Amino acid sequence: MSSNGERPSGPLELSEVLSIHTKDGEDLPFEVVGILEDPEEKTSYAVLMHEPREEGEGEFIVTDLDGNLVEDEALAQEILDEFLVFAEEAGDEGGKA
Repeated sequence: MSSNGERPSGPLELSEVLSIHTKDGEDLPFEVVGILEDPEEKTSYAVLMHEPREEGEGEFIVTDLDGNLVEDEALAQEILDEFLVFAEEAGDEGGKA
């Protein structure tokens, strides 16, 4: 479901861009903005974001490190929520002098 042409084999890395083909026939670029690890499951997930050309909120997706969408919506939402909390905390710490 995801492809960005000739992608090196191996796990996704931060700032890597995947082109996601939508049901509408569009190809949208999603950039890896976070990688989270689940130590209990010994699994890692990538959080990707698409920034729209026009004003509006970005769209997030969650994949495994091979770029496959996480089909379990509850799991994907849990991973995204953890990422957003982490990103907010990191932003708060970075903003204080």
